[in-house]
Amino acid sequence: MTASVGLGAQPIVAPVDEGRKWGLIVSLGIVLFVLLALYASILGVLLPNQIENLDPVGKLGTLGVIYAITSVFSTITTPVSGALSDRTRSRFGRRTPWIAIGGVAGGIATILIPFGGGIVGVTILWLVATVSLNSMQPAITTIVADRFVPGERGMVSGVVGAAMTAGVSAGTIFGGLMAAHLFAAYAIVGGGIIAACLMFVTVNREPPLPAGLAAPVPFRLATFLRGFWVDPRANPDFAWALFGRFSIYMGYQAILTYLLYILEGYIGLTQSAANLTIARMSSITFIALVISALLSGWLSDRLGRLKPLVFIAGVVMALAEIAPLLSPDLRGMFLYAGLIGIGYGSFMSVDLALMTRVLPVAAPGEDSTGKDLGILTTAINVPQILSPVMAAALLHATGNNYPLLFVVSGAFVVFGACLVLPIRSVR
Repeated sequence: MTASVGLGAQPIVAPVDEGRKWGLIVSLGIVLFVLLALYASILGVLLPNQIENLDPVGKLGTLGVIYAITSVFSTITTPVSGALSDRTRSRFGRRTPWIAIGGVAGGIATILIPFGGGIVGVTILWLVATVSLNSMQPAITTIVADRFVPGERGMVSGVVGAAMTAGVSAGTIFGGLMAAHLFAAYAIVGGGIIAACLMFVTVNREPPLPAGLAAPVPFRLATFLRGFWVDPRANPDFAWALFGRFSIYMGYQAILTYLLYILEGYIGLTQSAANLTIARMSSITFIALVISALLSGWLSDRLGRLKPLVFIAGVVMALAEIAPLLSPDLRGMFLYAGLIGIGYGSFMSVDLALMTRVLPVAAPGEDSTGKDLGILTTAINVPQILSPVMAAALLHATGNNYPLLFVVSGAFVVFGACLVLPIRSVR
């Protein structure tokens, strides 16, 4: 059975008209650009530097524990907030309150992180920020399925994917350049997400729901909780997409999370030199991924195929993680930066379009788009829990064997790319 084709049909509300289409796409791209820039700058640079300054001896383990704690809560938050946004009824719409409140709360908590003092205070503030931002993320992501017809989603995903991947590079560059100015850096990214979210909900008024979705079914806790279980036998394509995405992010996050420490421990750079190198690497990644994301989005619509592009993207990402093994110096790291930009840019640009086509079919009169996309987002969040812990445990057990970390990460990416191939409802 391949029942997981519900969102391949039509958007939930009236499709956006031509006059407003590009305004919606651009503003959507801006929010996701800023959000990914925030995540990349904090996870990849600012927080590792802050933890190294607070705990230089135990930095690897401490960073892994912080990521694990915050990611557990954010993983739970994402599908729950997505499901609640499906049920939300307000004069501002379903998604708008979650985007506005989550963005503002997450931005304020981000700005306060440098004032956390010790490890505990920093962890609590980052926990508040991630929970708030993960309450906002399913609502903003669901806009693609809510407002665009299937034939446009490849193009939209290409633009959005380019914005997101550009945000990752821009955030990493920003973090590398601002690592010595933590207070200002956190204030800029925190203020940026507040401004972007408020701009989005102001410019893009949410349209009314169809009559059949005007009122949610009565709330029952047991039914609500059971709704998070998606039977893989009835929805095999959803399961393949979920686990494929999970495995690819396990490999990707393991290197990204510890990039600062890799440059210090494997390449032999000082902390300040490593931060500047991260900025240089991200400049290379930025150029590669923007070109790759836009080209892949265009190709997916042109060819009408998504699976081959996702598979090839995974293979290129795996090759990127082999590069530092063949050349354990700055040349290898710069080659990694270029290849990861090509592979990850392509993956991000078509992954969202693929995800919207494998969602389970909702019951008549119901919409579970936010919940289902929230579940798929856990395939990104759970690796944020497991991948840093896995990497820290692997490095601790092997005496900081960074080459082995590259091998294991590459294996995860290749395995995830292969899991996309059995999907039958998407070409």
